[in-house]
Amino acid sequence: MLLPQKPIAEISNGQPGTEAEFQIPPGARAFEIDPARSVVTILVYRSGPMARFGHTHVVTSGGETGVAWVGRDPAESGFEIRIPVASLLVDDPAARAAAGQEFAGEVPDAAREGTYRNMTRPEVLDVAEFPEIIVRCAGLAGTWEQPVAAADLTIRGVTRRVDVPVELTRSVDTLSARGSLRIRQTDFRITPFSVGGGAIQVGDELDLSFEIVAVAQSVGGSR
Repeated sequence: MLLPQKPIAEISNGQPGTEAEFQIPPGARAFEIDPARSVVTILVYRSGPMARFGHTHVVTSGGETGVAWVGRDPAESGFEIRIPVASLLVDDPAARAAAGQEFAGEVPDAAREGTYRNMTRPEVLDVAEFPEIIVRCAGLAGTWEQPVAAADLTIRGVTRRVDVPVELTRSVDTLSARGSLRIRQTDFRITPFSVGGGAIQVGDELDLSFEIVAVAQSVGGSR
Protein backbone atom coordinates (compact mmCIF):
# COMPACT_ATOMS: atom_id res chain seq x y z
CA MET A 1 0.00 0.00 0.00
CA LEU A 2 1.15 3.50 -0.75
CA LEU A 3 1.96 5.59 2.29
CA PRO A 4 0.17 8.96 2.55
CA GLN A 5 1.83 11.61 0.44
CA LYS A 6 0.84 15.26 0.64
CA PRO A 7 2.30 17.95 -1.61
CA ILE A 8 3.83 20.58 0.66
CA ALA A 9 6.06 22.57 -1.67
CA GLU A 10 7.40 22.83 -5.17
CA ILE A 11 10.82 24.45 -5.35
CA SER A 12 12.62 25.85 -8.36
CA ASN A 13 15.54 23.46 -8.29
CA GLY A 14 17.36 20.90 -6.18
CA GLN A 15 20.61 22.77 -5.72
CA PRO A 16 22.01 22.87 -2.18
CA GLY A 17 20.85 25.94 -0.30
CA THR A 18 17.61 26.58 -2.21
CA GLU A 19 15.43 25.27 0.63
CA ALA A 20 15.21 26.67 4.14
CA GLU A 21 17.83 25.16 6.42
CA PHE A 22 16.72 23.24 9.48
CA GLN A 23 17.84 24.33 12.91
CA ILE A 24 19.11 21.71 15.33
CA PRO A 25 17.42 22.39 18.70
CA PRO A 26 19.71 23.68 21.46
CA GLY A 27 20.96 20.83 23.58
CA ALA A 28 20.38 18.18 20.92
CA ARG A 29 23.29 15.92 20.04
CA ALA A 30 24.37 15.91 16.39
CA PHE A 31 25.41 12.84 14.39
CA GLU A 32 27.03 12.84 10.95
CA ILE A 33 25.79 10.44 8.29
CA ASP A 34 28.34 7.72 7.57
CA PRO A 35 28.19 6.95 3.82
CA ALA A 36 30.29 3.81 4.19
CA ARG A 37 27.58 2.23 6.35
CA SER A 38 24.48 3.82 4.84
CA VAL A 39 22.48 2.82 1.78
CA VAL A 40 19.14 3.57 0.16
CA THR A 41 17.82 0.81 -2.09
CA ILE A 42 15.25 1.45 -4.82
CA LEU A 43 13.40 -1.43 -6.48
CA VAL A 44 12.26 -0.63 -10.00
CA TYR A 45 9.61 -2.82 -11.62
CA ARG A 46 8.77 -3.48 -15.25
CA SER A 47 5.36 -2.74 -16.69
CA GLY A 48 3.46 -2.55 -19.98
CA PRO A 49 1.90 -5.15 -22.31
CA MET A 50 5.32 -6.65 -23.10
CA ALA A 51 6.79 -6.28 -19.62
CA ARG A 52 8.23 -9.81 -19.69
CA PHE A 53 10.81 -8.61 -22.21
CA GLY A 54 12.01 -5.82 -19.91
CA HIS A 55 14.11 -5.85 -16.76
CA THR A 56 13.53 -5.20 -13.11
CA HIS A 57 16.24 -3.07 -11.55
CA VAL A 58 17.86 -2.44 -8.19
CA VAL A 59 19.29 1.05 -7.69
CA THR A 60 21.49 1.77 -4.67
CA SER A 61 22.81 5.03 -3.28
CA GLY A 62 26.36 6.13 -2.61
CA GLY A 63 28.11 9.13 -1.10
CA GLU A 64 25.28 10.20 1.19
CA THR A 65 25.92 13.27 3.34
CA GLY A 66 23.93 14.86 6.10
CA VAL A 67 23.21 15.13 9.77
CA ALA A 68 20.83 13.63 12.34
CA TRP A 69 20.17 14.93 15.81
CA VAL A 70 18.72 13.54 19.02
CA GLY A 71 16.94 15.80 21.48
CA ARG A 72 15.10 15.19 24.73
CA ASP A 73 12.25 13.46 22.94
CA PRO A 74 11.38 12.34 19.36
CA ALA A 75 9.72 15.67 18.53
CA GLU A 76 13.07 17.43 19.05
CA SER A 77 14.95 14.88 16.92
CA GLY A 78 15.33 14.82 13.15
CA PHE A 79 17.65 14.57 10.18
CA GLU A 80 18.69 15.83 6.77
CA ILE A 81 20.15 13.45 4.18
CA ARG A 82 21.44 14.36 0.71
CA ILE A 83 21.96 11.67 -1.92
CA PRO A 84 23.97 12.59 -5.05
CA VAL A 85 22.10 11.38 -8.13
CA ALA A 86 25.32 10.88 -10.09
CA SER A 87 26.47 8.32 -7.52
CA LEU A 88 23.44 6.05 -7.87
CA LEU A 89 24.47 2.52 -8.84
CA VAL A 90 22.30 0.40 -11.12
CA ASP A 91 22.00 -3.38 -10.68
CA ASP A 92 24.97 -4.08 -8.48
CA PRO A 93 25.11 -7.92 -8.44
CA ALA A 94 25.17 -8.13 -4.65
CA ALA A 95 22.22 -5.74 -4.35
CA ARG A 96 20.21 -7.76 -6.87
CA ALA A 97 20.95 -10.99 -5.04
CA ALA A 98 19.76 -9.44 -1.77
CA ALA A 99 16.55 -8.08 -3.31
CA GLY A 100 14.88 -11.46 -3.83
CA GLN A 101 13.88 -13.87 -6.56
CA GLU A 102 12.20 -11.28 -8.77
CA PHE A 103 15.58 -9.58 -9.15
CA ALA A 104 17.68 -12.71 -9.44
CA GLY A 105 20.37 -12.85 -12.12
CA GLU A 106 22.97 -10.35 -13.21
CA VAL A 107 22.29 -7.65 -15.79
CA PRO A 108 24.91 -7.13 -18.54
CA ASP A 109 27.13 -4.08 -18.15
CA ALA A 110 25.79 -2.52 -21.35
CA ALA A 111 22.22 -2.78 -20.06
CA ARG A 112 23.25 -1.33 -16.68
CA GLU A 113 24.94 1.62 -18.37
CA GLY A 114 21.92 2.20 -20.60
CA THR A 115 19.57 2.15 -17.60
CA TYR A 116 21.78 4.67 -15.78
CA ARG A 117 21.71 7.01 -18.78
CA ASN A 118 17.93 6.71 -19.05
CA MET A 119 17.50 7.24 -15.31
CA THR A 120 19.54 10.45 -15.23
CA ARG A 121 18.09 12.04 -18.38
CA PRO A 122 16.03 15.26 -18.15
CA GLU A 123 12.66 13.48 -18.29
CA VAL A 124 13.51 11.31 -15.29
CA LEU A 125 15.93 12.42 -12.52
CA ASP A 126 17.58 15.19 -14.58
CA VAL A 127 20.97 14.96 -12.88
CA ALA A 128 22.27 18.13 -14.56
CA GLU A 129 19.53 20.34 -13.09
CA PHE A 130 18.79 18.47 -9.86
CA PRO A 131 22.00 16.80 -8.65
CA GLU A 132 20.67 15.69 -5.25
CA ILE A 133 17.78 13.82 -3.70
CA ILE A 134 17.08 15.43 -0.32
CA VAL A 135 15.24 14.00 2.68
CA ARG A 136 14.46 16.22 5.68
CA CYS A 137 12.60 15.66 8.92
CA ALA A 138 12.29 18.47 11.48
CA GLY A 139 10.87 16.22 14.22
CA LEU A 140 9.83 12.62 14.74
CA ALA A 141 6.33 11.58 15.75
CA GLY A 142 5.52 8.65 17.99
CA THR A 143 7.75 7.24 20.71
CA TRP A 144 11.39 6.17 20.87
CA GLU A 145 10.17 2.58 20.59
CA GLN A 146 7.94 3.31 17.57
CA PRO A 147 9.06 6.55 15.90
CA VAL A 148 7.55 7.85 12.67
CA ALA A 149 9.44 10.25 10.41
CA ALA A 150 7.20 12.84 8.76
CA ALA A 151 9.83 13.58 6.13
CA ASP A 152 9.99 16.02 3.24
CA LEU A 153 11.31 14.08 0.25
CA THR A 154 12.62 16.22 -2.62
CA ILE A 155 13.22 14.57 -5.99
CA ARG A 156 13.73 16.51 -9.23
CA GLY A 157 12.79 19.75 -7.51
CA VAL A 158 9.42 18.55 -6.18
CA THR A 159 8.88 18.00 -2.47
CA ARG A 160 6.38 15.58 -0.97
CA ARG A 161 5.60 14.69 2.62
CA VAL A 162 5.99 10.98 3.40
CA ASP A 163 5.22 9.35 6.75
CA VAL A 164 7.68 6.53 7.38
CA PRO A 165 7.75 4.22 10.42
CA VAL A 166 11.39 3.87 11.47
CA GLU A 167 13.28 1.16 13.33
CA LEU A 168 15.69 3.26 15.36
CA THR A 169 18.69 2.07 17.36
CA ARG A 170 20.52 4.55 19.60
CA SER A 171 23.80 4.37 21.46
CA VAL A 172 26.13 6.99 22.89
CA ASP A 173 28.15 7.30 19.67
CA THR A 174 25.95 5.86 16.92
CA LEU A 175 22.47 6.11 15.45
CA SER A 176 21.02 3.65 12.98
CA ALA A 177 17.65 3.82 11.27
CA ARG A 178 15.86 1.39 8.98
CA GLY A 179 12.59 1.67 7.14
CA SER A 180 10.76 1.38 3.84
CA LEU A 181 8.14 3.16 1.78
CA ARG A 182 6.55 3.19 -1.65
CA ILE A 183 6.35 6.24 -3.90
CA ARG A 184 5.05 7.09 -7.36
CA GLN A 185 7.39 8.67 -9.87
CA THR A 186 4.59 10.77 -11.35
CA ASP A 187 4.02 12.41 -7.95
CA PHE A 188 7.44 14.01 -8.47
CA ARG A 189 6.75 15.04 -12.09
CA ILE A 190 8.89 12.19 -13.39
CA THR A 191 7.89 10.48 -16.62
CA PRO A 192 8.60 6.75 -16.24
CA PHE A 193 10.83 5.53 -19.04
CA SER A 194 9.19 3.50 -21.82
CA VAL A 195 10.04 2.07 -25.23
CA GLY A 196 8.03 0.68 -28.12
CA GLY A 197 5.20 3.16 -27.71
CA GLY A 198 4.71 2.02 -24.11
CA ALA A 199 4.89 -1.70 -24.81
CA ILE A 200 7.73 -1.96 -22.28
CA GLN A 201 7.66 0.51 -19.42
CA VAL A 202 9.22 1.24 -16.08
CA GLY A 203 6.49 0.93 -13.46
CA ASP A 204 5.32 4.16 -11.85
CA GLU A 205 5.56 2.77 -8.32
CA LEU A 206 8.97 2.31 -6.69
CA ASP A 207 9.79 0.53 -3.43
CA LEU A 208 12.42 2.28 -1.30
CA SER A 209 14.21 0.88 1.71
CA PHE A 210 17.00 2.45 3.72
CA GLU A 211 19.58 1.73 6.34
CA ILE A 212 21.22 4.90 7.60
CA VAL A 213 24.05 5.01 10.13
CA ALA A 214 25.31 8.23 11.73
CA VAL A 215 28.17 8.82 14.17
CA ALA A 216 28.28 11.33 17.00
CA GLN A 217 29.57 14.84 16.38
CA SER A 218 29.45 18.05 18.42
CA VAL A 219 26.50 18.99 20.59
CA GLY A 220 23.52 20.99 19.23
CA GLY A 221 23.27 24.32 17.49
CA SER A 222 22.41 25.42 13.95
CA ARG A 223 23.98 23.92 10.85
